[in-house]
Amino acid sequence: MKARLIIFLIALSCYSCNVSEQKTQSLFNGSDLSGWHVDVPAMDSNPDTLNPFIMRDGMLVSLGTPGGHLITNDEFQNYSLEVEYRFAGTPGNCGVLVHASTPRALYEMFPKSMEVQMAHNNAGDFWCIVEDIEVPDMEARRGPKENWGITEGKGRNIKNLTDDSEKPVGEWNTMIIEVLGNEIKVWVNGVIVNHGFNCTANKGQIALQAEGSEVEFRKIELKTITSISETSPAVSPSS
Repeated sequence: MKARLIIFLIALSCYSCNVSEQKTQSLFNGSDLSGWHVDVPAMDSNPDTLNPFIMRDGMLVSLGTPGGHLITNDEFQNYSLEVEYRFAGTPGNCGVLVHASTPRALYEMFPKSMEVQMAHNNAGDFWCIVEDIEVPDMEARRGPKENWGITEGKGRNIKNLTDDSEKPVGEWNTMIIEVLGNEIKVWVNGVIVNHGFNCTANKGQIALQAEGSEVEFRKIELKTITSISETSPAVSPSS
């Protein structure tokens, strides 16, 4: 299994080098939440509820509570998303959601999407939220097949390839999420930590979570992928 994984990761590295990117845009302007909207269930009944998403010192900050999501107004397809983030205090939970669509589709909280986990010591895990994806060695990384699913109570977590790529708490991490067709690849601090294929969605909004822990974001930059070199080597997910 280890030999197959090494070959697979080398192929992925070569493949990504042949992706052509252009039209870089920052998804936040450093001063307000223009281009995003907040979906926090607690705010439905009490409009005076604290908005857990704020701008502070030029950074976008998720305060962690109350729980909810900050969602782009626009949807995106075929892109590379670079996120620089840190748990400035106590490490905890958060995530970047791609292919987000139907709001509150899971537990009346989470939008239908694919989550790329940022939780401390688990950065790069996939969580299936009413969408699905495949990875190599599925049963080893997702658990018994009979438990798999994309809704409440099912085996929705797909473990990443390494848990030691994060930096110490308080230092900045760089996560790159490449979304191309029905594939999603994730790097954390330059290390590829996950690759999924046959995703059930290939476009959607991008969302950030408020899920119990304060997280600072100093960069959320999206590069649209416009073409792939014809010389790109074929990559077989099962190799």
